[in-house]
Amino acid sequence: MSSSVDPLWRSVQACALVADQDAGGLIRLGREVRGWRQPDLGRRIGCSASTISRLEQRGGRADLALVQAAAKAVGVPTPLLAASLGLSALSATTVVTVVPHHQEDPVRRRTLLAAAGLAGPASLLTGLDTALASVPAPTGSTVPLDARLAQARGYFDAGQHPALLKALPGLLADAHHAARTRREIELARLSATYSLAAQVLVKVGRYDQGRLTADRAAVYAEWSGSPLVAAAAARELSIVLRHQGQAAAAERHILDAVSQVEATGLRTDAQASAYTQMLCTQSYTAAKAGDRDQALTMIREATRAARTLSQQAPTGRLFPVTPAAVDLYAVGVQWALGDAGAALEAGRDLRAEQFHTPERKARMHTDMARAWWMHGKPEQTAAELLAALRVSPAEVRERPTMRQVVGELGQRHRRTVGVRELVAAVDMPT
Repeated sequence: MSSSVDPLWRSVQACALVADQDAGGLIRLGREVRGWRQPDLGRRIGCSASTISRLEQRGGRADLALVQAAAKAVGVPTPLLAASLGLSALSATTVVTVVPHHQEDPVRRRTLLAAAGLAGPASLLTGLDTALASVPAPTGSTVPLDARLAQARGYFDAGQHPALLKALPGLLADAHHAARTRREIELARLSATYSLAAQVLVKVGRYDQGRLTADRAAVYAEWSGSPLVAAAAARELSIVLRHQGQAAAAERHILDAVSQVEATGLRTDAQASAYTQMLCTQSYTAAKAGDRDQALTMIREATRAARTLSQQAPTGRLFPVTPAAVDLYAVGVQWALGDAGAALEAGRDLRAEQFHTPERKARMHTDMARAWWMHGKPEQTAAELLAALRVSPAEVRERPTMRQVVGELGQRHRRTVGVRELVAAVDMPT
């Protein structure tokens, strides 16, 4: 870092807090060095001592603007704050000099992005990182937020990740600006925007950033007072936690969401859809944690709940789950439990035409590919992955788990029908 930076922020303690991604700890460190109590910092940024206490707790929830204000008040350099939030920093070259060697530096990140087939949208990911570290100024767009959010969801459903990543910074900026009113609907839109950001970050394997965005989605959902928006945010957070190997925490979040949705009485189709989706997510989470009984119980309950749902979800529904979608979850659950035969049986009657977005159609093919691969059938695996590529290339090219299967096929079954074509299409090294 520059010599003008306070030596405090080069200290072993500060480096450890950055490595642990403990932004609250950095703020506490700066406050204590200045001899301030929590009420002192609270008065400086216009909040209570109890709010400062929550903000300083590791994993505590707080509005990003409040975190930034507190960090600025105690002198935390912006690059360190960004790194402690799990972001690539606004000034990445300065962060690299203070973050321990096991943290991800920009050069290594570019290498990983290229290896994962993401060299194209790398700059777009960096743009989103920057927007997460410091919310941009409003764009001034006259297009209603609902329409732009629907368009952004459309990009996700179509597997158009670069278009979505490009749209998200401006969408976040304007959603934040609108949410200054603290109206429930605006907070709900802001939460939904962060949930969408979490979804695409998880798709491309950026789990730390996905954790950050999912957590913010949960904060704004709670403020909105909407149980369905809260359920959507909790679902995204549980998915991120599952990918990070925190199965117990993932289960707690999704079980809380199930309870909240169930407490609505399930009087509307939207509530019933949310409940069904939460059961599916809980089933898969339990399966990944090795809890066979819980996983199978939840997927059976989801199947029963789905009987009241239509075969095609209404446009714009927050949880567009259908009976076929539940059957697809059953494939994933059985795969996660290690039972390839049961997974293939669960997906025996699934057809692409039962799903109404390219992302879901391709996901059907990739889930079946995983089952065939576990069953030791490389030709069927390659055929399903090629089918997924034709529908939504991003589902194979940009998902790390799918690229791994393609790589293994290329190494072990290069002469199998479809494998050479698949490897070439995914641009894997041979």
